Amino acid sequence: MKQRIFMYLFVFAALLVLFQYINAKRIFEKMNNKLEGHKVKLETYQDSVETLQNTISNLSHFNLDRNEDAISYFENDGYNVSELIPFIKDELYKLNVVKGEHPMIPYVSSEGRKMLINTIKMLNHKWIIADFSDGEYWGEVFLTYYITEDKQVDFNLEESFLYPIY
Repeated sequence: MKQRIFMYLFVFAALLVLFQYINAKRIFEKMNNKLEGHKVKLETYQDSVETLQNTISNLSHFNLDRNEDAISYFENDGYNVSELIPFIKDELYKLNVVKGEHPMIPYVSSEGRKMLINTIKMLNHKWIIADFSDGEYWGEVFLTYYITEDKQVDFNLEESFLYPIY
């Protein structure tokens, strides 16, 4: 009788071990499949990040913030670029409040409105591109600028265009 009890206990223990093994194997395979799925997603996301970084690099090619030669030009003249760039933009935005028509926009605004510069992009140490609008008409201007000896900014209009209304 004692032998039978040991045999039943042995069979029960073997079945318990077998059950644990099968269950653990199933859980392990499920986790492995999840891990593979996450690896594929991670690879996709890394490719997406790399593509976006390349796109950002291409789009910011003509940008004063990333142009070391233009930055060196200002630094060689003793300017702090992190303070100079906002100063130049502010000086151009100040022209929006001048009485009458905007001095850098060669187009007359529609009735009761005023052409204003909305967005400024500094391309390098000499060129700026900006867009303007009066709410109905809009366009872009290409400006050159230089800093005078008395630390003032002079802007010169080089090119401009007005988008047609369809």
